[in-house]
Amino acid sequence: MDSQSVEAVDGSDYKAHVFSSSAELLEKLHEKWSSVKKKPFPAMYSSVYGGIILDPAMMVLPIDDHMVHRGHGVFDTACLVDGHLYELDVHLDRFLRSAAKAKVSSPFPKSILRSILVQMTAASRCKKGTIRYWLSAGPGDFLLSPAGCPTSAFYAVVIDHDFSQCKEGVKVITSTIPIKPPQFATMKNVNYLPNVLAQMEAEEQGAAATIWVDEEGYVAEGPNVNVAFINHDKELILPFFDKILSGCTANRLLQLAPKLVEQGRLKSVKTANLTVEEAKGCAEMMFVGSTLPILPIIAWDGQPVGDGKVGELTMALSDLLWDDMVAGPETQRFRVPYYEE
Repeated sequence: MDSQSVEAVDGSDYKAHVFSSSAELLEKLHEKWSSVKKKPFPAMYSSVYGGIILDPAMMVLPIDDHMVHRGHGVFDTACLVDGHLYELDVHLDRFLRSAAKAKVSSPFPKSILRSILVQMTAASRCKKGTIRYWLSAGPGDFLLSPAGCPTSAFYAVVIDHDFSQCKEGVKVITSTIPIKPPQFATMKNVNYLPNVLAQMEAEEQGAAATIWVDEEGYVAEGPNVNVAFINHDKELILPFFDKILSGCTANRLLQLAPKLVEQGRLKSVKTANLTVEEAKGCAEMMFVGSTLPILPIIAWDGQPVGDGKVGELTMALSDLLWDDMVAGPETQRFRVPYYEE
């Protein structure tokens, strides 16, 4: 029954279908994917299943998983570029730090988590996209405490996504959605309702994203990205990470940007507190995140950033990160051993 016919029926007359067998349910699940030519999620891993899943109809989570109904879980990601996983170990280390803060133990040591992610990516045969992975308190019951969960759960998925270097500038607004307190903002947990509402707020006002400002009036971050500035003294400045998520791509930018200092194009690279007034007075502004890797910002709250055009130094920094993603050292890029090779 489609949504229009549902709206036309009195609630007392509506009959929910009861699936008589798992075979009937399986057939229903496969209906959604039968007409899809290219699977957007070519592989998933579930510790509940105990293996890698290639059928998208079976890529599901238990409803009693505490990550589903209590938000007790953490996640992280890594880019897949030309068959290489970018900064996998850096992201995994942050993943486990987040898990420790959220009091979620891993069912496997880091070495096995890493091996699972690599094997899953290989099984997917996907060469470009992202992988995303979660640690959950696990399935068990519907209570608040995870005490009834026999073991934690690890899930992961490959997302087929043909992203490219961002070169067009976007507009942003200051968010009115309260920023998450540092205890939760500094861990990559699944409680993203404030982030979702902040993004929706931007879209409702014709902007690409929002900027969060902390309770002291300092610029913090975007809804799921870090933010960076270049002032008129040609200093690259990123907000301190003490109250926000320490972005892996942002930290890599801080490692690579001194190359522009050596070339005389930047004066310095640093982290610091920036008031909204100071930030809006900067010459260039950008988002920094995994698949971007840099997204130029040309207007904030209806006012141009600098001259209102994509900054030359912004793109120079973007080139540094993009080159690192596609042709960087082996310490940053892990070559996936695909099964057909």
